[in-house]
Amino acid sequence: MGLGGYLAGRSEIEHYDSEYAREEKEIREVPHKEEAEIVEIFEPYGLDREAITPLLASLKANPPQWVEFMMKYELGLEKPDASRTWISALTIGGSYFIGGLVPLIPYMAVQSSYTALYISIGCTLFVLLVFGFVKGLLLGVSHPVRSAFEMMVVGAAASAVAFGIAKAMPQPGIN
Repeated sequence: MGLGGYLAGRSEIEHYDSEYAREEKEIREVPHKEEAEIVEIFEPYGLDREAITPLLASLKANPPQWVEFMMKYELGLEKPDASRTWISALTIGGSYFIGGLVPLIPYMAVQSSYTALYISIGCTLFVLLVFGFVKGLLLGVSHPVRSAFEMMVVGAAASAVAFGIAKAMPQPGIN
């Protein structure tokens, strides 16, 4: 999962870079179309070409700034931070590792697998409830208890589906 986070970050950077190169090319080769796109950006705000003529002149005088403007306001893209790829990878990977330990710890601590199963279910539901509540508090939602129960229900449903799939798989040598 951490690798997925890293690759997603790299893909975001590559996408930004390719769009940047395309905008640079368009500004060089078809500047009149790029100017028309700027006018289209401002028209919904009641600003026509005449009103934004000083802006157009300023952008034409500074092509790198023009490209940045088009990236942000035409395409809605911000330059991604390259260091985020590693942070994303470590955060996602670490979270999955720690989150995956929660349901496994009872199996390491309790002799009976059936008892461990029920303890694991209880621990997992409790941790999902706490994480959902903390998430709700951090996001400032009006009902963090609702957020807690939502996370617990969704996590329980996902766990039940995974458990069901595992039980449905053929198990050689087990009758």
